[in-house]
Amino acid sequence: MINFKSHLILTKTPIREALRQLTILGIDAIIFVVDHNEALLGSITDGDVRRGLINGISIDEPIDSIIRQSPKFIEKDNYDFNDIVKFREQNFRIIPVLDKKKRIINIINFRHLYSYLPLDAVIMAGGRGQRLSPLTDTTPKPLLKVGEKSIIQLNIDRLSFFGIDDYWISINYLGDMIKKQIGTGNERNININYIYEKKPLGTIGAISNIHEFKHEHILVTNSDILTNLDYEDFYLQFIKNNADMAVVTIPYEVKIPYAVLETRDSNIISLKEKPTYTYYSNAGIYLIKRTLLKFIPEGVFYNTTDLIETLISNNKKVFSYPMLGYWLDIGNPEDYVKANNDIKNLKF
Repeated sequence: MINFKSHLILTKTPIREALRQLTILGIDAIIFVVDHNEALLGSITDGDVRRGLINGISIDEPIDSIIRQSPKFIEKDNYDFNDIVKFREQNFRIIPVLDKKKRIINIINFRHLYSYLPLDAVIMAGGRGQRLSPLTDTTPKPLLKVGEKSIIQLNIDRLSFFGIDDYWISINYLGDMIKKQIGTGNERNININYIYEKKPLGTIGAISNIHEFKHEHILVTNSDILTNLDYEDFYLQFIKNNADMAVVTIPYEVKIPYAVLETRDSNIISLKEKPTYTYYSNAGIYLIKRTLLKFIPEGVFYNTTDLIETLISNNKKVFSYPMLGYWLDIGNPEDYVKANNDIKNLKF
């Protein structure tokens, strides 16, 4: 992925340099003119250069003479997600992302990203992975390889594909190894922070240690999941249903090979011949309104199931999102073998 600063050019730079930069960018040939603070002033494409030269402008003149005013952009902390969908549908391929001071801090390139979800992602990666011992005796479970990449890197890649660029990774067991290998994300235009669990805090308790979320909605996921979940659709359904929390769920069908009788006071009131019942299991992936994180107590062991029960008891809406794609919880050696076989045929 090209560093977003490759698309930036300083005001008053000669047109000749702009043309050279556009050539290097190739298929992604658009550059954004910025001032010395990297605030957006305009954009330039090959077409703008050609039109300028045809009109007699010298190739050594400043780019300001051919700049296109008012390019499309979004503000990172203040945008309507529907705008992202519209940009994509209208074939806008490259969109700058601005901070509150109008400085370019990232670039959305729809050749590399499918979406740009307004979410923080919290990846829970502090567990011991005891059932995968001895593999996890010297390597933390999230760093075990599935195919050519670690489990946690596959998760970050999938989330990044949907434009999530603010990450918080909760670490404990061999956490320094995770931090060293995964890094800060700067080279990939994402921002990765780490939260150290001094003691086990359950499947969501570590979130109580985070006080600098960037967005109003938080995605929480276990780090040992292999999935091709459509995170955009998950988010859109969460918003559409006005949910306080959404849980990705795995449908399980149970087929009864006999007729099932429903009784009341020893009287048969209905009969179903060999019925099939569908139950839903927790997939370990959640969306939560940031304001509801106040229900998570600080510094104590607390599971996501505890939060779900707390929200339900407080009349909050907890929405089930059935998983229709691929999902695997890599919890034991058999699952790990299956993951390494499945990854050969999965598209992420």
